[in-house]
Amino acid sequence: MEYTIQTSVTGDFDDVVDTTIAALEDEGFGVLCDIDIQATLEEKLGEEFRQYRILGACNPPLAYEGLTEEIELGALLPCNVIVYETDDGDIVVSAVDPKQLVGIADNDALDSIATEVNERFERVLSAVTDEIGSTSGA
Repeated sequence: MEYTIQTSVTGDFDDVVDTTIAALEDEGFGVLCDIDIQATLEEKLGEEFRQYRILGACNPPLAYEGLTEEIELGALLPCNVIVYETDDGDIVVSAVDPKQLVGIADNDALDSIATEVNERFERVLSAVTDEIGSTSGA
């Protein structure tokens, strides 16, 4: 089962992260947390790892609407968007597929919210691709 939507771009990693955050903001999402996996694994384990960031994105009006319909939805929030470097040096921006995420709640009232978040994430990925430039396989 696929549980993310994604794009692959070429460019500077930090520029892709900044572009992704700006695109999320343009779609009404704030980044509540920004976890640098590479730095965390180095600090906690002394292990080297590729550049990898987890951005916890939240759109407050949509989160409120979802929580009103399903109080336990908070266990699935915020929606994560990841940015990581591939072995080939490309940068992947990948967002959780909200339709798959809320599907586990088995609450039809969440379907329209998931569709709205999905459409916004698709626009975020398109904006990143337009700004940075996609790789040939994306």
